[in-house]
Amino acid sequence: MGIGLLGHKVGCTQVYTKTGEAIPVTIIQAGPCPVLQVKNALKDGYEAVQIGYLDKKRARALRSEQGHVASKIESKRRKKRSADGVEVIPKADCEPKQFIREFRLPVDGFQVGQELTVNVFDQVVAVDVTAVSKGQGYSGTMRRHNFAGQRASHGVKKCHRHLGSTGCSAFPSRTMKGKKMAGQWGAENITIRNQKLVYVDPTNNLLVIRGVVPGPNGGFVKISPTNTLPAPKTNRWLQKIEKEEPVTAQ
Repeated sequence: MGIGLLGHKVGCTQVYTKTGEAIPVTIIQAGPCPVLQVKNALKDGYEAVQIGYLDKKRARALRSEQGHVASKIESKRRKKRSADGVEVIPKADCEPKQFIREFRLPVDGFQVGQELTVNVFDQVVAVDVTAVSKGQGYSGTMRRHNFAGQRASHGVKKCHRHLGSTGCSAFPSRTMKGKKMAGQWGAENITIRNQKLVYVDPTNNLLVIRGVVPGPNGGFVKISPTNTLPAPKTNRWLQKIEKEEPVTAQ
């Protein structure tokens, strides 16, 4: 699996081919993402590439966040390590980032400060998209778990939407862990796998992905080449669009 990108969800729309076929898509603004850190097995115990997305105002960034990316911030600890001959860790020398994530993969060919763009998806057919879903607040079982509810006829009084019994008799005399009950709905990390990549726009740093993506418009997303097997061999949507340009959106 290759390196991915970070970005934010722009919104949903449709693209049409000349034959009138509609493809439901989600537009994602992805990158450019600088490489902030390259982790190796000798020092960190695993290999990973850490990238960031979207500049953060220095006035709102913690000193630790500034020091993570800037090479000119001096501190007592840094001066002491320099005096002891400790090698200075390379920094990306860029602005602090709002959204930072890691991709675990072999780090050969990656350097701190390197900038990644949507061109990393040139040969990619499908992607996995990870984001935080919309929070729906505290919800009941009918809304949260699609329960049918109790009868609306004789014998049921003022508890039509109630959960019902959750007990387990004398043994084990407790509610089992994971029981479907009322609670927080949404606002959790969700990965949508094997979404077809319809179009890549390097000029505007846009990815057009078939289907839906978790989260609200403007929410941060992590996009990576899919690890779902078997992977599709060809991208028929991309082939259609390339043959039947231009594509109109609505």
